[in-house]
Amino acid sequence: MHFSHLDIRGACLIEPELIGDSRGSFARNFCAREFAEHGLATEFPQHSISRNVLKGTVRGMHFQTAPHEEAKLVWCTRGAIFDVCLDLRPGSPTFRKWIGFELSADNGRQLYIPQGCAHGFQTLTDDAEIFYRISQYYAPEASVGVRFDDPAFGIEWPLPVTAMSDRDRNLPDFPNFPNFRGS
Repeated sequence: MHFSHLDIRGACLIEPELIGDSRGSFARNFCAREFAEHGLATEFPQHSISRNVLKGTVRGMHFQTAPHEEAKLVWCTRGAIFDVCLDLRPGSPTFRKWIGFELSADNGRQLYIPQGCAHGFQTLTDDAEIFYRISQYYAPEASVGVRFDDPAFGIEWPLPVTAMSDRDRNLPDFPNFPNFRGS
């Protein structure tokens, strides 16, 4: 695996090192020892999967508040997505900055989202499937988010939105988010 540490502290793009032959290819997508060597979480007690029918679907921007903050390791197992990490840590030098990458079944990339960052994605293909490893158990009382199109962040989504949940559509803009007043 190749680890690229990104502009947002703690975020990392992980790319597989494919070994190929006439049968196809083989690659590791997780090794606790290598993740620990790069300062990344190695315990993921919860795994989740997201299936999305339509190209242009947006999910996010989600995160959990303390004491249930979570790191996520995200990869696309079918189709392709534009995956986004948004830094919402008030003391961070990249506070309110975002990064985004194409993850696809073909490129095998994974995006590591550190604690304190929001996560969201947009599907670039119909029938996209996304798999998550999550470092904390889901805590409904700590599950929150901010709007995907909030001008405070200026996330540049690649496609028009075709589908979104009512919950995501009604998430608050950043200036109205209760935990960030006065930031």
